[in-house]
Amino acid sequence: MIIGLTGTLSSGKGVVAEFLGERGFVYLSLSNELRELAKREKIEITRKNLQDLGNAYREKYGAGFLAEQIDNRIKTEQLKNVVVDGIRNPGEVAVLKRHKDFFLVSVDAPQELRFKRMVERDRESDPKAWEAFISVDNRDIGIGEEESGQAVGKCIELADYTVTNEGNLEDIKAKIEKLYEEVERRVPRPNWDEYFIEISRTVARRATCNRGRSGCVIARDKQILVTGYVGSPKGLPHCDEVGHQMKTTIHEDGSQTQHCVRTTHAEQNAICQAAKLGISIEGAALYCKMTPCSVCAKIIINSGINRVVCEGRYHAGKESESLFKMAGVQLDILEEGVVQYKNQ
Repeated sequence: MIIGLTGTLSSGKGVVAEFLGERGFVYLSLSNELRELAKREKIEITRKNLQDLGNAYREKYGAGFLAEQIDNRIKTEQLKNVVVDGIRNPGEVAVLKRHKDFFLVSVDAPQELRFKRMVERDRESDPKAWEAFISVDNRDIGIGEEESGQAVGKCIELADYTVTNEGNLEDIKAKIEKLYEEVERRVPRPNWDEYFIEISRTVARRATCNRGRSGCVIARDKQILVTGYVGSPKGLPHCDEVGHQMKTTIHEDGSQTQHCVRTTHAEQNAICQAAKLGISIEGAALYCKMTPCSVCAKIIINSGINRVVCEGRYHAGKESESLFKMAGVQLDILEEGVVQYKNQ
């Protein structure tokens, strides 16, 4: 589940995030992404400077730029339950809505109360005077802004749920508890492909190479036959212990790709496990993180597997796609887009 937070300044979004954190949600923030960019560019961190910088990046790279950074992290780290704070533009909402289990929550409170809270929290980037607060608040809502600028008002209109925080801490916590129960009821039951892909993510946590840390599940007739994860051959040192064994591949078109060759891929390990245990995988489906490499593809074809389901695409997976097509192996990609990973 991914819960996005939008809303007016000092309305209480942090209380919602803290509540979700206590329930195991990983906290990610578009505002923190922006602060890191400001530090890199050696820009003084004030509310106005952050607004200007956010607008500049959205204008240059697209309205969803900051959300794309967060989305890549969610996918790369295979995060499950996430709360994304600091959503200020509908373009950011659009990026996160690619996840079917995404819900947008807006938080609001009376302006005078929000100013009082802002002064009390005394954050370095916040204005301390009423007139300055009104100026940044109006801009944050979207008054006088371009399409790529601040547009919290429009985001609030897109929200699935709205929380009005005008009482004490106990009042807001009670509202959040009720909202959370309602959101949980709306999370759909996973289909079989989603079910096995989710299990492959858990299997991947055993992986010992942090480049594309991946897992694999082979199933038939809705039953798991074997699993596998990327790691060195039995008894040999792992990447996590001694580092990667990198090699450069030069392709026919002159392009170059970097590969770690220390490990056995998750797909290969799963098929080896089936062979070791004497389990037939004829006619089974294989679930994995991204399009298998060409070597894995050939092994998959010869093993009798007739369907491959990937969470996303491998950046060098064109050959594998061609092999599967020629061999009559069905290839399904659940999410379009190339999977990003370390040192790609």
